[in-house]
Amino acid sequence: MRPTSALVLALALTACGDVAEPPAEKSDAEAPAEEAKADAKKAEPAAQPEYAKAPADVAAPPADAQKTASGLAYKVLTDADGDTPKPNADATVKVHYTGWTTDGKMFDSSHGRGQPASFPLKGVITGWTEGLQLMGQGDTFRFWIPENLAYQGRPGAPQGMLVFDVELLDIVQPPAVPADVAAPPADAKKTASGLAYKVLKAGKGGPKPGPTSPVKVHYSGWTTDGKMFDSSVMRNQPATFPLNRVIPGWTEGLQLMSPGDSYRFWIPGNLAYDGKPGRPQGMLVFDVELFEIVGE
Repeated sequence: MRPTSALVLALALTACGDVAEPPAEKSDAEAPAEEAKADAKKAEPAAQPEYAKAPADVAAPPADAQKTASGLAYKVLTDADGDTPKPNADATVKVHYTGWTTDGKMFDSSHGRGQPASFPLKGVITGWTEGLQLMGQGDTFRFWIPENLAYQGRPGAPQGMLVFDVELLDIVQPPAVPADVAAPPADAKKTASGLAYKVLKAGKGGPKPGPTSPVKVHYSGWTTDGKMFDSSVMRNQPATFPLNRVIPGWTEGLQLMSPGDSYRFWIPGNLAYDGKPGRPQGMLVFDVELFEIVGE
């Protein structure tokens, strides 16, 4: 009898030795055991990254920790160099950090985000404002910050004493307050509107922006008592804006400048915020560096 085509095909494949054996069917007893193994593997906690591991002394400051009058305790983990600069309270800093509660639970870390954090020291908890002023650039400190210097029981924030490992990567100190911040000096020029200005650095000349031109600048602004209220320098980010979207003193003053110039402006109140609530009041003083007229 002639074999069927299906049988011929099966014999041919067997002869070639290329047919893989079908997997054996699992017994009813084996299947649950393998499922249990898979479930156990899923339940295993992921390996904790090194930066997240709580310090051995997380529960309380050790005997060799130093303490300030406020109650802030700290320990130097890495001392870069005693001669490196330290930030003051007005500085902006760039840091890597990790924070734990005293039971060893990590609640925040810049390492986990893969990005250092930058902020002004006046914009953080009191323990950070004080503690980072003790550090030099490149140092790594551990801080034990008591609750009254941390979040003070604020709902939704970590509670109690907090522990931080902080590496200080960079410092941006505020620009020095101009010696002539109180009033325009005798050598300042004045326009018909009352705007006073002085050239701090002359560039190479060139085009000047128009009244609606977008410009890119670095600037710092002070009230006449020497208090800085804004600075793109401290944010380490130049500002870009059209000249018809700023205070009149800026619209007028920047049209006097060419890229590369740095000017100091004394802008009277009527050309500044004109008494607007919530804004800096009176005459304002700005140091402005014009980088470019955008689009030209």
